[in-house]
Amino acid sequence: MAGGKAKKEKTKAQQHMPYQGGISFHKSKGQHILKNPLLVDSIVQKSGVKPTDVVLEIGPGTGNLTKKLLEAAKKVIAVEIDPRMVLELQRRFQGTPHSNRLTVIQGDVLRTELPYFDICVANIPYQISSPLTFKLLNHQPVFRAAIIMFQREFAMRLVAQPGDKLYCRLTVNTQLHARIFHLLKVGRNNFRPPPKVDSSVVRIEPRKPRIEVKQKEWDGFLRICFNRKNKTLGSIFRQKSVISLLEKNYRTVRALELGQEDSVKQADTKVDFGSFGDEEGMEMDDDGGEDDEMEVEDGEADEVQSEFKDKVLGVLKEGDFEEKRSSKLTLQEFLYLLSLFNKAGIHFS
Repeated sequence: MAGGKAKKEKTKAQQHMPYQGGISFHKSKGQHILKNPLLVDSIVQKSGVKPTDVVLEIGPGTGNLTKKLLEAAKKVIAVEIDPRMVLELQRRFQGTPHSNRLTVIQGDVLRTELPYFDICVANIPYQISSPLTFKLLNHQPVFRAAIIMFQREFAMRLVAQPGDKLYCRLTVNTQLHARIFHLLKVGRNNFRPPPKVDSSVVRIEPRKPRIEVKQKEWDGFLRICFNRKNKTLGSIFRQKSVISLLEKNYRTVRALELGQEDSVKQADTKVDFGSFGDEEGMEMDDDGGEDDEMEVEDGEADEVQSEFKDKVLGVLKEGDFEEKRSSKLTLQEFLYLLSLFNKAGIHFS
């Protein structure tokens, strides 16, 4: 019993590690404070902050990075969810030349209406990586760049290229909206307390002008394509479930176009593409297996709506996509294939 109690006390102590000022950092909440001053300087330098810039800092912690940003920028707006860190920031900069150029917002960044900013710099809890990335990419007016510390695997998914092992739906979705560059690999010992994984700093530059797509249509399309990213598209689009869903949607759209209200009421207008992928951006795509695992047997395929199936496969053949795989398609190829489907009256939302 004594040994068990000591182990529990040790675990608890490890979860709440104090820094020199007495604040305990909660690893369970993703609180890992940058302690390496050279790394802090490098992040500020690579962010390209100008003296005229308004900088949004997410997760400032005790203000190590905040201090360097204040020295480089016109103004810093820091969003921090932990009230203890907010008090520490206010105490640290009170009475300094920087105090009138620092605004601290206490709150959850995912639920906070973000103000205007030119540059975003963030060292965030890794569990909010995906929702924060897309919140920033949807922010208006468009900012110049975001420099964000991510878990290394998540960062490498963002910058992956066709054919890379980590190339996935998250990759294509983010690269649709932005150009993304890997800046730094950061070892876990640069943080207090150290996380369990290494990190990377990336630079995200929103595309100007934006590539315009219907977001629900695009999401539905990518969910199907990345259901098994290493299978051929011909194999994926032969699935009975895929053909059935697309045909339902096709009939609904046709009914709407023809103004047949009675048909629309009878049609199943809610097409659920949720089964073709995880809601989160970190979903793991299939990395192997034989193509015939995904194909519908010939006898079964004949029972499926063969005319519509031929229409779907005809689109793939028209663009020479039938033998290609999502894991190797470029963003431009995905956009082109979606346009071919839409031209044929086949929709994904």
